Parts: sequence; C-alpha cells; structure tokens
Amino acid sequence: MASADPSRLPLRFWIAALVAFINAVGFTLIIPLIYPYAVEFGLSDFQASLLTTAYAAAQFVATPILGRLSDRMGRKPLLIVSLLGTVGANLMAGLAPVAWVLFVARLLDGITGGNTSIAQAIVGDITTPEQRARAYGIFGAVFRLGFVVGPPLSYVAQLVPPLPGFTSLGMGFLFSAAIALFATLLCLVLLPETLENCCDTFRISWRDFGFGRLARSATDSRFGRVFWLTFFSGFTFTIFTFAFQPFFLKVLEQDARNLAIMFAAVGIIGFVTQVFALEPLRRRFQLVQILVGALAARGLLFLLMPAFPNIVAFSAIAVVFSAVNSFPMPLIDALLSLNSGPREQGEVLGLNASYLSISNAIGPATAGLLVSVSYSFPFWIAGALTLLTAWFAMTLSGRGIAKV
Repeated sequence: MASADPSRLPLRFWIAALVAFINAVGFTLIIPLIYPYAVEFGLSDFQASLLTTAYAAAQFVATPILGRLSDRMGRKPLLIVSLLGTVGANLMAGLAPVAWVLFVARLLDGITGGNTSIAQAIVGDITTPEQRARAYGIFGAVFRLGFVVGPPLSYVAQLVPPLPGFTSLGMGFLFSAAIALFATLLCLVLLPETLENCCDTFRISWRDFGFGRLARSATDSRFGRVFWLTFFSGFTFTIFTFAFQPFFLKVLEQDARNLAIMFAAVGIIGFVTQVFALEPLRRRFQLVQILVGALAARGLLFLLMPAFPNIVAFSAIAVVFSAVNSFPMPLIDALLSLNSGPREQGEVLGLNASYLSISNAIGPATAGLLVSVSYSFPFWIAGALTLLTAWFAMTLSGRGIAKV
C-alpha cells in the first residue's frame, strides 16, 4: 500500500533502502579481495577473471526467476532466501580448501543475488507514482553509499586476526557473510510483506526459469528498449570502470591510496547528487529528457578524461562525472516501475537486473582487450558508444514509455 502523504516516504521504504545499503556494503567489501584471493589458490589471471564472470552469468539467469517468484509468493520470503544464499556463499568462499569450491561459491552467490531487484520491487509496491522517481533516486543513492563503505571495511577485515579455517583475505568473506546475516534478521523482524493479495504456495516449473521470457523480453513492446538501454548503459560504464584503474595508476602515476580516495569521492558526490538534485530536475523535465541528458554528458566526459592526462584536470572532470553518473540507473528503474503493474514489477525489475548483470560480465573483458591497444582507447570507445546510447534513449518517448 502506498503512503497516504505524498510528501513523505513510508517507513517500509527506508527499511528496504537500508537492506540495499547493507547488501551493497557486503558486496563491495569482497570486490578488492577476489583477485588476490584467487592468486592464493594458484589461479592464473584469466582464471581469476572467470570468478567475476561466473557470478555475473549466474545472476543474469537467476535474478528474473527470483523476481517472478516474488510476484507470486511475496517479496519478504524471497528477499530472505536471497540474503541467506549470500551468507552461505561467502562462508563457503572464505573456507574454500580448493579453487573449485570458490567457483561454486561465486555461482551460488550469483544465483541468489537478486535481493536488490526484490528490494526495488518493494519500493514500487509502497510508493505512489508521484513519489516513484524520488524514491528510486534515494534508493539508488543509499545503494551507492554502500559502495563507498564497503572497500574500507575490506581493508579492516584483513587486519583482524584470522579465525581457524580462514586466511587473512578469507576474513573479508566472513565479514560479508555477517553483514548479509544482519540484513536477513532486519527483514525478518522489521519488514512486513508489501505485495497486496499474496501469497501463493511455492511452485516452480520449467517456465519459471524464464529462458524464453528472457529472449522475448528483448523485443517486448513495452520494456524491450528499456532493457536494451540498461545493457548499453551498463556495458559502456563497465568498460570505463575497468579502464579507469590502470589509467589512474600508470598514466596519471598515482598510487593505490589516492585511487581509494578517488573511489570514495566519486561515491560521495554521486550520493549527494541523487538525494538533492534528482527531484528538482524531475519537476522541470520529463524522466526521459533527464536520462538522455545524463547519458550524453557521461559520453562527453568519457572522451575528455584521456585528453587531459594530469591529475588536476582528471579530478575536475571526475567531479562532474560523479554527479552526472548518479542519474541513469535510478531513472531507468523509475521508468520501468511506472509502466508496470504491481503483480509484474518483480519480474520486470528482475529482467532489467539480468541485462545489467550480463553487461557487467562482458564490459570488463572488453575493456581488457581495449587496454592492450592503449590506456586511452577504452575511454574513446566508451564515450562514443555512450553518445549512441543517449541517442537510443531519445526514442523511448515515442514508444509508450510514460512521459512523467
């Protein structure tokens, strides 16, 4: 049920946002650990990259299934199952005796990694259309803030004396499991079911795996173009996120400490922008117009970054980029929610998350190939493709997407 006061978001929204924040902290806590942890198992660079691919590919397939089940069985039980999967997967990874167990753990984490899309469906359940853009903006900002908190906790976890069965790096996975367990308890105690007229008994069939639905979604008359927009936006952005690190360290000749500071600054600026700038812009412009402008600006900034290879210019460009980059995904989520019914939001947002997951798997690998040409080349490719993505986003206004 939506909040009666259009000026206030309901308490359940803030609980869902807190769960998303905790989930983001736990997820980003292990990102800096995966590669060095893989080295401890004797994996090659390519084999280590497959750990990320395994997670993203599993999430790509499984997220819409969890979303569809949440439309049928209710948000709360599926959110709890998903979080418990993260707890189990991280414990398995932290205690893994051999490399193949680590791969199984990453697959399990990907299969049960749909908790954010379920939390997004909860936001759609409990907010009015007038609140939707602001709610998804705040939700995305809180989620982004979790990305700022996670990496420092990863460092702290390695300072803690390892428990029996864990290495120093493995302790990071234990920390992540503990964080996910806390989110699970939060859901159990404080979050009521938000889907009205639920819930069916558990039943699953081959159709619930949704491979046909996933393929058909690409040409869906209502959402297909939005799904493709999510893929293109995620693909170009992950090209940048991989290429950014060697460019910062080797071309700008900065150290890892300054890299961490830059990551934190980008996250904080993005968080502030989502909270305070999205709603004023929404009052003046349609969502699609804001989305097109943000993507076009992002593309131009990608092209500018390698053009001024010094830390002062790069930092100035990064500040503007941090603000601009905070808009696309919450706007896309808001568009999908506004154009889907309450009994399909979980599936729609889950499908959208799958498109983002597969882009997250393909983008870094593509960037790795482009970096072999030069450290600037990925920025040029990402910039050109992002400008094309902005042009593609312009077509949404005439394709049945709400003009809100």
